Amino acid sequence: MGDGFDCDYIVIGSGAGGGTVAARLAEAGKHVILLEAGDDPMASGGRRFPCDYQIPAFHPFASENPAMAWNYWVEHYPDPDQAKRDWKRRRKGVLYPRAGTLGGCTAHNAMIFMLPQDSDWDGIAAATGDDSWKPDAMARFQHRVENCRHRKLWRWLARLGLDPTGHGWKGWLSVEVAMPLQAMEDRRMRRLLETAAAAAIRAIPRSLGERWRAIKAALDPNDRRMNGREGLCFAPVATHQGCRVGTRDRVEEAKKAGLEVRLNALASRLVFADDGGVCGVDYLEGRKLYRAAPGAQGEGARRRLLARREVILAGGAFNSPQLLMLSGIGPSEELAKHDIPCRADLPLVGRNLQDRYEVCVLSKLRQPWASMKGALFSPDDPIGKAWSASPRGGMYISNGAALAMKRKSDPGLRDADLFVMALLGCFNGYYPGYSRGLRRNHDVLSWAILKARTANRAGTVRLRGADPRDPPLIQFDYFSAGAGPDDIKAVAEAVRMVREIAGPLKERGLIEGELCPGPDVTGAELEQWIRDNAWGHHASCTCPMGRGPQDSVLDGRLRVHGVPRLRVVDASIFPRIPGYFIVSAIYMAAEKAAAMILEDADAEAVAAPARMEEAA
Repeated sequence: MGDGFDCDYIVIGSGAGGGTVAARLAEAGKHVILLEAGDDPMASGGRRFPCDYQIPAFHPFASENPAMAWNYWVEHYPDPDQAKRDWKRRRKGVLYPRAGTLGGCTAHNAMIFMLPQDSDWDGIAAATGDDSWKPDAMARFQHRVENCRHRKLWRWLARLGLDPTGHGWKGWLSVEVAMPLQAMEDRRMRRLLETAAAAAIRAIPRSLGERWRAIKAALDPNDRRMNGREGLCFAPVATHQGCRVGTRDRVEEAKKAGLEVRLNALASRLVFADDGGVCGVDYLEGRKLYRAAPGAQGEGARRRLLARREVILAGGAFNSPQLLMLSGIGPSEELAKHDIPCRADLPLVGRNLQDRYEVCVLSKLRQPWASMKGALFSPDDPIGKAWSASPRGGMYISNGAALAMKRKSDPGLRDADLFVMALLGCFNGYYPGYSRGLRRNHDVLSWAILKARTANRAGTVRLRGADPRDPPLIQFDYFSAGAGPDDIKAVAEAVRMVREIAGPLKERGLIEGELCPGPDVTGAELEQWIRDNAWGHHASCTCPMGRGPQDSVLDGRLRVHGVPRLRVVDASIFPRIPGYFIVSAIYMAAEKAAAMILEDADAEAVAAPARMEEAA
């Protein structure tokens, strides 16, 4: 560009936040350069990658595919003795899979699209003093994202203005419900699901009115009539005709509108103008430079980009605070440890780290799933060929979630805080090679328990050093003092609920019994098992919104306090972790961010002539 700038906006990171905001700005006619530290194996990789990306059932293999894996090693506890009690822990810590690829973690996640509760948005509005984050205002951004394809009758009625569901019907992200026909043809699987569903319904105390609302909502957790309520439900997924969709696909479409994408571009530091605001970014160009990537090596070629308007940071809960601190924005005492000059002393950068607590109860089946006969989790096995057929079929169109339930751990809670889903496979947390359990075990049912709205806010992301290629030090500080007992008791209550559902399954000869933690593990022993085994995969909240620099990093418009022309748009922005699965909240926040950025650009364009007149 003739004025010395390379573009209007630079977006760093192509995940749920960055890919969404970059695409929307480009479609609005802005010149946007999107930087992604990883590659796009769909375009340049071998045959294995497209299968892991596209086939929903292969998402565990996608997370361990070296073409896009970023493997972080985190600590759950500062006490080394407690940390060692987790069997998943290795010498470097506990594996926390992330993705370094076009599309970020939307390229390997389980695709579950569940909207946050209204109380999540109300909490942000209260924390920021900005009512534009309230639920009714956020609904329009949901509609820009969601293309609901699983409520066909209401989709048709919505054209006539009849729609109590609150769904979005014309968004860019296709949302489906994957219930393979083979699951219903498998007699034992059908009996198991029917029995488990009946037990789950009986386990939820409800009034007649609540039962009627659940029937009207048709087990749909995203129906606004069920927002925050307890109930049996399915888990909607971001797929189109049985194939994964995410921000990679969104970015590819936005290229037609002029979006410029630079791959293998690891942001190293922000560039500042004389007024103290951000005007660009320095980055390293090269493949697998970040040391979380398997086989990472090399120095990379140094590059610089300058943005006329803003830089939008979307590296996620680990990398956004890391880049801020590398650039001199963060806790002054943390920066001083690494001889980084402090440009903005923001104490909460890298603090307030939050996650779900998750555990799995494993049930041993009497017999392996008949519908999984011949399953090698290969595109060439019989089920893989069914997936490749037109229309797509077979068990691989599903992410494995067969049945789900929202529950309250305490009747006095406003919203259901527990999410329990039955997974058709063996899953017990993240460790190197964890995905192999799916290939080996076709006779295990995993009851995944997620605890939402955890009390713990004590986690931290700190710099390992001043080298941008080094992953940060990540300490979650699980069940920290003053924040842990209620969470542990809530998860223990969920285990009790699972056992209540599993009882009839054993009586009918569908399962042999409980493999893990074991039926005799109860009381204090169960709470210790939870402490020893819990994990998470929704890291968030390390650059939270708020009212001022002492209690937050961002204002309600996602601008970094005291640093002009810099915003953050990713999982790190939330004061408290939203919903059960955070990707939908990130998508919605990114759409809101794009709208705010465009509003600010329009306001500046109107104000510029006035300033010129004043100067004259």
